[in-house]
Amino acid sequence: MSKIMELIGTIFRFSWQAINFIRKLILNVIFFFLLFMGVGLYFIVQETQKPTDYQGALLVDLKGVIVDQTANQNPLGQMSRELLGVSGSQLQENSLFEVVDTLRKAATDPKIKGMVLKLDEFAGADQPSLNYVGKALTEFKKTGKPIYAISGYYSQPQYYLASYADKIYLASQGAVGIYGLGFSNLYYKSLLEKLKVNTHIFRVGTYKSAVEPLMRDNMSDEARAASSRLVSVLWSNYLTQVAENRSITKEDVFPGAKEMIVELRKADGDNATYALNRKLVDTVSSYAQFEADMKETFQWDHEAKQFNNISIYDYADNLTAFAPENEDGNIAVVVVQGAIIDGESIPGSAGGSTIANQIRQARLNPNIRALVLRVNSPGGSVSASEQIRSEIAAFKQEKKHVVVSMGGMAASGGYWISTPASKIIASPSTLTGSIGIFGVINTFENSLESIGVHSDGVSTSPLAGLSVTNKLPEDFSELFQLNIESGYKTFLKLVAESRNKTPAQVDRIAQGRVWVGVDAKQVGLVDEFGDFDDAINAAATMAKIKQPVIDWMKPELSLSEQILMSLSANAKAIIPDPLQAYLPAPVFKEVKTQTEFYRNMNDPQNRYAYCLSCGDIQ
Repeated sequence: MSKIMELIGTIFRFSWQAINFIRKLILNVIFFFLLFMGVGLYFIVQETQKPTDYQGALLVDLKGVIVDQTANQNPLGQMSRELLGVSGSQLQENSLFEVVDTLRKAATDPKIKGMVLKLDEFAGADQPSLNYVGKALTEFKKTGKPIYAISGYYSQPQYYLASYADKIYLASQGAVGIYGLGFSNLYYKSLLEKLKVNTHIFRVGTYKSAVEPLMRDNMSDEARAASSRLVSVLWSNYLTQVAENRSITKEDVFPGAKEMIVELRKADGDNATYALNRKLVDTVSSYAQFEADMKETFQWDHEAKQFNNISIYDYADNLTAFAPENEDGNIAVVVVQGAIIDGESIPGSAGGSTIANQIRQARLNPNIRALVLRVNSPGGSVSASEQIRSEIAAFKQEKKHVVVSMGGMAASGGYWISTPASKIIASPSTLTGSIGIFGVINTFENSLESIGVHSDGVSTSPLAGLSVTNKLPEDFSELFQLNIESGYKTFLKLVAESRNKTPAQVDRIAQGRVWVGVDAKQVGLVDEFGDFDDAINAAATMAKIKQPVIDWMKPELSLSEQILMSLSANAKAIIPDPLQAYLPAPVFKEVKTQTEFYRNMNDPQNRYAYCLSCGDIQ
């Protein structure tokens, strides 16, 4: 017995020592990491207190994606880049409005003599965002300053921006990857059947494709027709703008798959020669030759051993460091980006409480005379959408004006919150509409029974004691369907009142169907085409504001919150490359996209106005 107790004591002593070691290790790691971050922040702040001595070209070396609002809204972006690096640049987010503002400031800066687009690590953006950046590039060119582009491979979004350049360089073994747009989904009906999961779907609308992955193994004819129309219009808009920028025809940009193969065969399979023959690029040369050309244009920095330039990130940081504080704004801008969820916002999603509170602050601010609601969302929770919409309606009741500026998408719940607006401005490429409601409840009684687990109990009514481990009562299903149909009628009524139509008229263009901007305007869901600038001007005109000053409504973050969000946004940058290699990117991306919504399904009534397919066209 004593030996047993001694053994137990030894085990406990060893366990305690192990736990104590792990505790100290974790605390030491946290301590040294925070110390490292603090010291790095100190030196960076010291550095940014001095004006940056720059001249020559603005090097637009964008990394990652362009979004309306970055997940890490804090001033620690430079520190993150310098301390953590950008090896995970595909996750780095760039604010659309900050990028455009930086380009516009560079256009009037006498130290900036031109621009170089080096977009090798640029992952892309939605089409309206690319158009807005392109507008800023056009304004830059009108000042007489040249724009050059260089890459070994241009993806479609990279080439879209590069097409605005005066001269496009391509490496000798490079290519221009213009192949078209497509959309696909993963479908789980058979998988759920094999797992014996009962999926209960409640919906209104022929085109409510968000739930199709759960109830089908392929795309429905209605969803296929609608999706085909979307990709066709978006592709046509892409080709039209690129052709205009390059002074060539749409057929020159992309002649079709078969013709492309014929032309490529004539070029002996050389993609660079093909691109040159199609006038997609101006010259095929080495990076050394490009550097020599830039040296001649912008002169040489002997210390840095490169042509004179400043990165767009360093340039933006320099502008921020010395920008004067603006007076209180008179036009509030609230950005709704990502899926709309109940509660507070989380990175990648728009929380109903957070957005509603921002609008409320604008409503109670006597300096604010108008609101521009920037919507780039596929929708989400009906309850959260209504929370935002009602706060916007309250804003209008104060005799203040509301203009909605639609980004890449403003569908389902994104359109629900747009209904109180006095004017809706969208891009021809905006995905909107998707007016419909659905609910999904999964139960696992059959799955559990297959492994010998059973559930039983009592309740005072068929509507009480509901559980995912039990069969869904028919009475509850009927009640839930009525709730969904009621929500759909409310949606129709809101749209009808907003667009001066009858609910029956709205129903004919609703049914959950997604409309691209050019079609949405024809059916009356959008008032006019334009970008963010047009929305600001419209709001200023309505409110009779001669000098509009934007007040960006953002949540106030503490220093600790800023650090944590910065670390979270750059988490993948410190993951070893060998581990990243095990992630099957294409499959993982599709699964992540589709599961992101289901992970955030937190509507208290399980009602959703959501467009799953709006963000997957690429």
